[in-house]
Amino acid sequence: MAKVKRKIKSVDFFLIILTLGLVIFGIVMVFSASYYTAINKEGDPYYYLKRDLIWAAGGLLLMWLTTVIDYRFYAKTAPYIMAVSLVLLALLFTSLGETRNNATRWLGVGDYTIMPGEIVKIAIIIFTAWYLSKDPSRIRSFTRGVLPLVSLCLVCTLMIIKQPNLSTAITVSGIIFGMMFIAGLNIIYFIGVIGAGATVVSGLVLADQSGYWFKRITSFMNPFADHLDSGFQVVQSLLALGSGGLFGLGLGKGIQKNLYLPEPQNDFILAIIGEELGYIGCIILFAAYVLLIWRGIRIALNAPDMFGSLLASGITIMLAIQVMLNIAVVTSSLPPTGITLPFVSYGGNALMLFMGSMGILLSISRRSAR
Repeated sequence: MAKVKRKIKSVDFFLIILTLGLVIFGIVMVFSASYYTAINKEGDPYYYLKRDLIWAAGGLLLMWLTTVIDYRFYAKTAPYIMAVSLVLLALLFTSLGETRNNATRWLGVGDYTIMPGEIVKIAIIIFTAWYLSKDPSRIRSFTRGVLPLVSLCLVCTLMIIKQPNLSTAITVSGIIFGMMFIAGLNIIYFIGVIGAGATVVSGLVLADQSGYWFKRITSFMNPFADHLDSGFQVVQSLLALGSGGLFGLGLGKGIQKNLYLPEPQNDFILAIIGEELGYIGCIILFAAYVLLIWRGIRIALNAPDMFGSLLASGITIMLAIQVMLNIAVVTSSLPPTGITLPFVSYGGNALMLFMGSMGILLSISRRSAR
């Protein structure tokens, strides 16, 4: 009995409740947001709901599995996980790559697809945590610590941008630099790398003023200037948020999901939440994310070793970046990047990734408690 009690106490129930609460809320909102889109595209109003339920069940199984597995196992396999993820990224540029909406982000096998970009996120976290914890002095050396990780970041981001997938490239870069900073990166190196990256991106965008990236990145500044083309989705998002007001129109009573806002169950599901549940509903959702991020920070601080601390930090950084980017995109504070709202947006790969990541946090937390 004493052994059973110790195991029960070591489980972070607060983290589990927050995660499952967000997943259940996401299932409800995906059904609400996708109802008319599912009828129009698939002829079945429950199409996205049924698929989301299947992915959530798979995510729950993965979350349990990663909770049971000792997180230190990932340190032994980190180089292989990273290598496999890079191979999957490279396969996107072969006949296996599947193109949708002018973007090649999926590897198709029959009716099922995987997104290598999502897998790279967790692979980068595991590899960076392993690399820096194996020899903590590396982070203080430019040649042994900074240069190898910056080179890896450059390879990954270039392959991801080529898809194109700006949001994942930003997330991967943010994860690596955030983990390096936490590990003790010299502030001069940190500012220099960020500055160089921003300069390169700005140069590429300005050099292609008539191309895809310039139009994509500058459209958010005034989406109403081209409200029928590049600014259409953002304009519909802002109309949804504005019409929701303080308390919203009521669950299921949104207007913009009625074939006005493209793909409302995906990247712009927050606009539907704002329209139907209002400003209050959004604030409650943001509070849940803040609590989840705080829980991740707490687990990182209490981890029993450096690998566990960096692993928990990387997962928390990934969660925080995606939440902030999604909110910024939906509110037209940043250009549309195609980033999902964790646990809430429709998308099996992203949902399973985040639920599996929460399982890793639970695994670290369990070992900390013991």
